Amino acid sequence: MDLFLQQVLNGLTLGGIYSLVALGLTLVYGILHVPNFAHGALYMAGAFVSFHLMSAWGFNYWLAMGGSALAVALLATLAERLVFHPLRNASGLHPMIAAIGVLLFLEAAAQAIWGADFHRMQTPYTGIVELGGVTAPVQRLMIVGAAFGLVVALHLFLTRTVTGSTIIAMAQNRDGASLVGIDANRVSMLTFAISGVLAAVAATLYAPINLVYPAMGHLVITKAFVIIILGGMGSVPGAIAGGLIIGFAESFGAFYISTDYKDIIAFALLVAILSLRPQGLFKGAHG
Repeated sequence: MDLFLQQVLNGLTLGGIYSLVALGLTLVYGILHVPNFAHGALYMAGAFVSFHLMSAWGFNYWLAMGGSALAVALLATLAERLVFHPLRNASGLHPMIAAIGVLLFLEAAAQAIWGADFHRMQTPYTGIVELGGVTAPVQRLMIVGAAFGLVVALHLFLTRTVTGSTIIAMAQNRDGASLVGIDANRVSMLTFAISGVLAAVAATLYAPINLVYPAMGHLVITKAFVIIILGGMGSVPGAIAGGLIIGFAESFGAFYISTDYKDIIAFALLVAILSLRPQGLFKGAHG
């Protein structure tokens, strides 16, 4: 039973991180209708900025996370203005290739600044809590708390505020939103900024458990794509549910089957679910 609960905690940790990354990806997809392959590089940039602020400038963990969120939001907004905005009327292939270009550029930049080595990010939360027979590292508990707190905050922002409603309106019908006076440029920039903040926070939360290195975004972004396809492209509840499903599947799969197959499980699940429900679990923004 204790081992089972341990896997539940691991599943919640992974699910929380995946949901945050997938949420940023799904919001941008809703606005652009283009899969933003550069999102993994934003995740990586978030981890490196936090790492740099803490190791070189002596920031504490939370200040570094805030600084990183701001820096990556700015980076994402710049990418939207300089790369994606000029291509908004181009065919779907052009923005996709541009996104891959942004990804390669950011990875090369990270390697030029910080080198190709693996770095370990320090965290003040190194303690371990005993919860009814389950040993829970404080960092993992914090990831679960912070990730789900952010998910709830984002959900309230999208459903209860005027600005959030404009993002949803744009995702559902861009032309209709423009007709009722919603500023498409402002909404696009805001959406990219939010996706950058989510990626940076997710990376800063997860990096102390994992390592920081230039290619760290690859696997995370691949899984985030699996999650948004699984949950329904452009669906916010789908991104959260998909994140949790993949997180739990990986955690239990690694424990009960083998850690060697941990990363394959996500893709096996994708094939299984899509063969039953080709549109994903939830209706997407265009479903």
